[in-house]
Amino acid sequence: MRLTSLDVFRGITIAGMILVNMVGVADDVYPPLAHADWNGCTPTDLVFPFFLFIIGVAMSFSLSKYTENNKPTKAVYWRILRRAAILFGLGLLLNGFWNQGIWTFDLNSIRIMGVLQRISLTYLFASLIVLNLPRRGQWILAAVILIGYWLALMYVSVPDYGAGVLTREGNFGAYIDRLIIPKVHLYKGDRFNFMGDPEGLFSTIPAIVNVLAGYFTGKWIRSQSVQSRTSIGLALFGIGCLIVGWAWGWTFPINKKLWTSSYVIFTTGWALLLLATCYELIEVRLIRRWSKPFEILGLNAIALFVASVLLIKILVRTSIGSGENAPSTYNWIYQNIFASWAGALNGSLIFAILTVLLWLAVGIVMYRQHWFIKV
Repeated sequence: MRLTSLDVFRGITIAGMILVNMVGVADDVYPPLAHADWNGCTPTDLVFPFFLFIIGVAMSFSLSKYTENNKPTKAVYWRILRRAAILFGLGLLLNGFWNQGIWTFDLNSIRIMGVLQRISLTYLFASLIVLNLPRRGQWILAAVILIGYWLALMYVSVPDYGAGVLTREGNFGAYIDRLIIPKVHLYKGDRFNFMGDPEGLFSTIPAIVNVLAGYFTGKWIRSQSVQSRTSIGLALFGIGCLIVGWAWGWTFPINKKLWTSSYVIFTTGWALLLLATCYELIEVRLIRRWSKPFEILGLNAIALFVASVLLIKILVRTSIGSGENAPSTYNWIYQNIFASWAGALNGSLIFAILTVLLWLAVGIVMYRQHWFIKV
């Protein structure tokens, strides 16, 4: 069974990833297309957890024969480990892409964690959980992870900072990351200054629950008939998660960079609502014409995401002209082709939208040639 609505959901998410990554390079960005500075959640902050949720839903189909009838073999574990290793390696490749389009893997300073690294680790551990724990154990472990993470960040004292300090450098997760990862290998942007990492090791633990939530959702969908009742059920679960996440956020703020437990539940709620919408339109009502571009993007999601990030790095790290004041290729294109007539905000948005359309064109070529790159 292939869930077309899931491919469309994945395509919408990848389009969102490319859009916000591209628009985020500019100095002037419409607020919904920027991450929340710290606490809070913008539409941009939904993109990453959506992708983790999607991985979980897909996992409920790909691992079904091992979780329902047969015990997994060593070959299954090997494939899972291989996929996780490839994703982690791709993340390191992106981190190593540096000056003037040259690969300079300085092992003394390369950032270890990142988006693909988090995807890798959450996929790996979620897979091990669903293959080795009964259904009830999976739910209990998910709850323990979220509650345990909340207790750790709020009540465990951090040297020089104390307990419950939810700042970039003073939170317990950043402290654990600094104990495990040398500071030079941590993230230096967004005022972290090598004191933590928005995709750090410790904050990856609650992100596993985003994948598990997707897995639970996929298992439930597979047991339901294709009708509006299923869509309504997804929507009701989603609303419930939004309420719980929002309420928890009063005591444990919704925060993407800390990946707080309230953030996990809140973003899962939005993921359920978007999946319910796609499911109702595509699977139940068979209204599919609008969704084909997103389906095409979703079928080569990882390949297009990696290529889009490489393009951004090339545009940012190369320059037009020579000398210290030579603008980056991105800034030259942005200022001279878009911002000059559309203005700063509209210029960055139009540039980003055209970039999404560029990768859609690439995706269409791959689709017509039957090139589906799987990790």
